[in-house]
Amino acid sequence: MKHNETLKNEVKEAIRLEPLLNTAEIEVTTNEGIVTLSGTVDSYVKKRAAEHVAGKVPGVHAVAEKIKVKFGADVTKTDEALASEILKALQFSPDILKDSISVLVEDGWVTLEGKVKWTAQKEEAERAVHHLSGVRMITNNISIRSEREDDVEKATIENALLRNWAIDDQEIEVSVLGNQVTLMGKVHSLYQSNTAERIAWNAPGVCNVHNKLTIEYADC
Repeated sequence: MKHNETLKNEVKEAIRLEPLLNTAEIEVTTNEGIVTLSGTVDSYVKKRAAEHVAGKVPGVHAVAEKIKVKFGADVTKTDEALASEILKALQFSPDILKDSISVLVEDGWVTLEGKVKWTAQKEEAERAVHHLSGVRMITNNISIRSEREDDVEKATIENALLRNWAIDDQEIEVSVLGNQVTLMGKVHSLYQSNTAERIAWNAPGVCNVHNKLTIEYADC
């Protein structure tokens, strides 16, 4: 396992090299592979970008993200105005059935609820609104309810994992029970674990994914 100071410096450098974050005030602490991010940014997009960048650094087991979104004095948007913008953004997203999603906004904290057929639609709903000014946090409670009643095809997920450049050489075992998928085995980074889970979610008919992958780094 990397020394805490080494990992801390690598995460800080990764954040510095991200164009969206090169002026952000983000503090990094590390403890046995767990990275904690704190500080302030001026948009939710930057908050998520910091978490994503940190998670891709080799040696990171988990990311505890405590970054706060603090707007400038010129941002005075009410929750009602933000909710209206969110509904419009969802309406103009071609992959989302806007009537299937409900929106709650409280002090800039956005909660999305409802049901969609695909994980991609759930992710698209969040992408459609995460850039809006006034968003401090998004809780995505949208559930996946596939209309397909057939059992999930194990080979579909296994082949998709093999085709992905980030994880095609990893030891991942896929098991399927009805519409439930379980991933077990070893990967070499948090990013690979998250990617494998996302791939499994995208298979037709999947209603739940249990990610039991363990992370073992090549330099351990």
